[in-house]
Amino acid sequence: MGFWIATGLFSGLVVMLLLLAASRPQRAATPAAAYDLQVYRDQLKEVERDVARGVLTEEEATRTRAEVSRRLLEADRAMQAQGTQTQSAGRFDKLLIGAALAASVAGSFAIYLQIGAPGYPDLPIAARLDQVETARAGRPDQATAETQVPFRESQPADPRREALVIQLREVMEQRPDDPQGLALLAQNEAALGNFRAGHLAQARLITVLGDAVTGLEYIDLAEMMVLAAGGYVSPEAERALLRGLELSPRNGTARYYIGLMYAQQGRPDLAFPIWRNLLAESTPDAPWLAAIRLQIEEVAFLAGVNVTLAELPQPPAPRGPTAADIAAAQDMSAQDQAAMIESMVAGLAARLATDGGPPEEWARLIGAQIVLGRTEEAMMIAEEARVTFADLPDALALIEAAVAPLAGRAP
Repeated sequence: MGFWIATGLFSGLVVMLLLLAASRPQRAATPAAAYDLQVYRDQLKEVERDVARGVLTEEEATRTRAEVSRRLLEADRAMQAQGTQTQSAGRFDKLLIGAALAASVAGSFAIYLQIGAPGYPDLPIAARLDQVETARAGRPDQATAETQVPFRESQPADPRREALVIQLREVMEQRPDDPQGLALLAQNEAALGNFRAGHLAQARLITVLGDAVTGLEYIDLAEMMVLAAGGYVSPEAERALLRGLELSPRNGTARYYIGLMYAQQGRPDLAFPIWRNLLAESTPDAPWLAAIRLQIEEVAFLAGVNVTLAELPQPPAPRGPTAADIAAAQDMSAQDQAAMIESMVAGLAARLATDGGPPEEWARLIGAQIVLGRTEEAMMIAEEARVTFADLPDALALIEAAVAPLAGRAP
């Protein structure tokens, strides 16, 4: 409020000073017609002196007086008209100045409301990075974060798994250094939603494995910690992730959580490239894809990158049935064969109809339709493919090879 009061007072003061300056009577500039009037008056006096000296006759003086008087009257009318125009222009200028000042003040406040941050000091990049590092160093640890989780959605009841976990707990009390038992206990505790118990068992497993531990154990530990903390990446989870990436540099789960950590810590400039590359390199069924797609546009905006999800590289779409799939289907029963091929063909046909695809996939779809006995559909797809790849001889060769079994049949 103090900021707005101060800016309002200063803005009002500036506007008032400018209006006073514009309203102050100014010394009017002498119009050109005034000089003409003075000249003509002097000429009339000069005529009288010339008559007195005998330079002009009375008849010549009369004509001269008439001409000079006429010019004197014209100059007087011109000066009066110029004074009226100057007065009107002065009022218009004042109105224009007032409107411009009001618009400037209103525009300044409107722009500041959009891009300003009242009450905050200047924040250069170096200062902001220092603030991020300070906040990062003082962020809550794993135990504190777990106590601050307000609500955790319960997992669906699974009596068989619950009974198994109870047995595993009893067994591990007797055999605390059994790596296989610890791995099973950690996985099943996490599956029941007991993430704290899961990451404690996983940490014990890493200790027991010693030099035999792999990056996957550290990454599983970090994921359980993150889930136990309600999605927050604690310092302990960060250390586990970094160790996991040292041992498994291309692991997608670890890369996703590292990107999440940077996003949480106010470093979208580091989170965005990690997620962008992971999005492009993932398989279509990767579990982190949905989470990345949900958040990456906002992270890109905060990182200063103007990009939409559609403009980012995406994982390749699932491919249609291969020749091996079709051959395997021929050994099945007629009902199973039809169901298997039908599902694969439907997905491939839908994708080619909407997004298109390489000639290999068109040829694959033609072969699948032939296996299903849909010769007319196969011929129609072949005709469409011929139009699509009319300028690509190699692609046309693939299409013709696929449709070769239909040679001699009517479309």
